[in-house]
Amino acid sequence: MAKKKKEIEDILIRQKEDRRLLSHVPDTSGLRTNQDRRSQNGHGGNHDFSDIIASDAAGRRYAVEYDVTVYRQGKVTHARGIDVSTTGMLLRFDPSEELDDAGEGESMKISFQITPGSMPEGYEMKIKKMPVRCVRTFRRDGDDGLFAGVQFTHSLSEYANKKKGRYRLAIASCFLFIVVFAIVLMRAESVIYFRFNKYLYMYSIIAASLLLSRYLFGTFYRSVPIDPAYTPGVTIIIPCFNEETWIRRTILSAINQDYPPDKLEVIIVDDCSNDHSLDRIKDTVTELQETDQLFRTKDRIRWYKQPKNMGKREAMAVGAKLSKKELLVFVDSDSFLDPFAVRNIVQPFKDEKMGGVSGRTDVANTYTNSLTKMQSVRYYIAFRIMKAAEGYFDAVTCLSGPLSCYRKDLVLKYSDAWLHQTFLGQRATFGDDRSMTNFILRHHRTTYQDTAVCSTIVPNSHAMFLKQQMRWKRSWLRESLIAARYMWRKEPFMAIFFYMGFIVPIIAPFIVIFNLVYVPLVHRVFPLTFIIGMFLMAVLMSMAQLFLRRSTTWIYGIWFCLYYEAVLLWQMPVAWFTFWKSTWGTRDTPDDIAAKKKGSHTNATT
Repeated sequence: MAKKKKEIEDILIRQKEDRRLLSHVPDTSGLRTNQDRRSQNGHGGNHDFSDIIASDAAGRRYAVEYDVTVYRQGKVTHARGIDVSTTGMLLRFDPSEELDDAGEGESMKISFQITPGSMPEGYEMKIKKMPVRCVRTFRRDGDDGLFAGVQFTHSLSEYANKKKGRYRLAIASCFLFIVVFAIVLMRAESVIYFRFNKYLYMYSIIAASLLLSRYLFGTFYRSVPIDPAYTPGVTIIIPCFNEETWIRRTILSAINQDYPPDKLEVIIVDDCSNDHSLDRIKDTVTELQETDQLFRTKDRIRWYKQPKNMGKREAMAVGAKLSKKELLVFVDSDSFLDPFAVRNIVQPFKDEKMGGVSGRTDVANTYTNSLTKMQSVRYYIAFRIMKAAEGYFDAVTCLSGPLSCYRKDLVLKYSDAWLHQTFLGQRATFGDDRSMTNFILRHHRTTYQDTAVCSTIVPNSHAMFLKQQMRWKRSWLRESLIAARYMWRKEPFMAIFFYMGFIVPIIAPFIVIFNLVYVPLVHRVFPLTFIIGMFLMAVLMSMAQLFLRRSTTWIYGIWFCLYYEAVLLWQMPVAWFTFWKSTWGTRDTPDDIAAKKKGSHTNATT
């Protein structure tokens, strides 16, 4: 009997829950605003939202278990960190510690370590003798320990900048050196291999130019700033299939937005899930509808169940038809919105020619294992560099599934063609987001809004990951061929980048075989420069992660690139001949299950 594979448990940052279920929803009575709760001026409509968002982020508390060394009055004591924010920490002292004389206003110093995964990426570091001030002490019923809330003299962000400031120049110089060296190396490599194959020479130039130009234009990109007065009506649509683990969290993050309640509604469409997803949806919606009616949740959130499993595309279309607002925000059922995501993602629509906007997707389960860490680096670079470069030209080629926004009238306009899309005689039932982007981008603009953030659960096993990547490559191949018909009419630089970006991945498997197999065997030349060139391109990704995010995961950028060359690259030829195959994300649909059973039965009888 075959052993059942042990399920991998995802590790997520534990944010301390607010006592209010909908802590970011504005009070419709107008008696108190979110700006008031964050010590901002709540009068008038011209709030500086950058300060408000920064204040909110600084106040978010994370449940931790830190060993803390406390230096006070010439004595060294020990405590336990219970929760932490960028501005302070809650400590618990054991009864054995003599702290009866501790009082509010007392100055002390503390040392502790922020472990990876306990706070957002970039904060992991050792804190040594940071000055703090005790703001309150108290005891809890049933606990004989003494609790003390301390305020950092400088925020953790300021401490990190000061601590790492001396390394900034070195890191920046190293980063620029690697970029320049990579260019020189790639050109040298091209000249060396020109005598073997002139086409390889052209490919090398194109590949290097494509990659480095993406990084260049990614640095030019800037998000559209928030206009507090611009709050168009928004419907958040959550298509769901077999997501019982995460759907409650997704729904709560969608409704808990800093956005006028009368301008926001949430619709969950269950695609006939065969787990307990629908029960979770019903329970969550009922709980929200029974909350304080100051938030008008009863009229702003509802669910719909498909009569049968019809796929994500159908679920999205149903949600669009049920919508009562002018903008549609699509959110995957395993993705969680930042409280300011909606307010940020609608801003580019002040441009009447803007048809769709993609938000930024971070990885929620980064620290589960090495695979999720690799994906975390890949996601950040893919959005902050690659998609930002496309956003610079208002021509994003894929509005991502975890968080994207469209004009409702455009979605309804193209919905019939979208739902019945065929390619080479085959029904298109996957690549839903990329497909809709193509319909929109053909006649309108699409962009990227880096300040609209969500986090998503990525595959934590290689089997699920490879399945997802194969599906993405199939949709990329199909939709790139479709986009190639009209991209030449877009901004010239963007058009060039698109066609270069289409050619490079297609030819890449042949280039790797030529350099690593053909040249050594036929010409007796070890491909040292080619290997070093690939490695330096991997280092470029890691250095960008380190320089922009300062996360300890930066090393996994190198590992991802090596993983791509060894495994993912070879999925491309397979995708050419299996483009019609599909699944509902990484979840098997009833049709998929039936097909597997049929295949197993066939194999058993042959």
